[in-house]
Amino acid sequence: MAPPTEQSEQIPAVQKLPLNERILSSMTRKNEAAHPWHDLEIGPGAPKIFNCVVEISKGSKVKYELDKKTGLIMVDRVLYSSVVYPHNYGFIPRTLCEDNDPMDVLVIMQEPVLPGCFLRAKAIGLMPMIDQGEKDDKIIAVCADDPEYRDYTDIKDLPPHRLAEIRRFFEDYKKNENKDVAVDEFLPATNAYEAIQLSMDLYANYIVESLRR
Repeated sequence: MAPPTEQSEQIPAVQKLPLNERILSSMTRKNEAAHPWHDLEIGPGAPKIFNCVVEISKGSKVKYELDKKTGLIMVDRVLYSSVVYPHNYGFIPRTLCEDNDPMDVLVIMQEPVLPGCFLRAKAIGLMPMIDQGEKDDKIIAVCADDPEYRDYTDIKDLPPHRLAEIRRFFEDYKKNENKDVAVDEFLPATNAYEAIQLSMDLYANYIVESLRR
């Protein structure tokens, strides 16, 4: 065997550790993974254009959900009804709503997106919704970087049938769980901007109050 070269002798010791020891060594440093709700910026264009973390892919029957403690995307359940999510669905980082969750958003675009990815979305409307007696409004958005939809600016730009599909999905997807969901009339983009801004303000107030404790 050839003697070690000068270059190989200069390799840091940590790189020579077996894989399992390297993993344990990394864990002892107590580094924290980025949390998509708190560490991902909402973006300079908010509340009109913002970052969105996708939890559920278009066409999925699996209800994925953010685990707020770890920041991982967990499987909440498989939908009880014979329906699938009509579009990519997720949340807006650094927002907070009355239910103590980030603001929900349905993103209309050509392709499904893997859970855990984030994209730039543009708000075009607001879908007021009551879920089991509690307010649970959804932002309706388009992908700001999808050439087919990026020029949409308001909910009225969508075909009526597309809106009917979205409404029917949210009205029906919990029926077999004996849970009541009521969807009101879709509201224009200006209402969406106001809802997002309010959720941004609530999140900022929450952070300030947390720092005071």
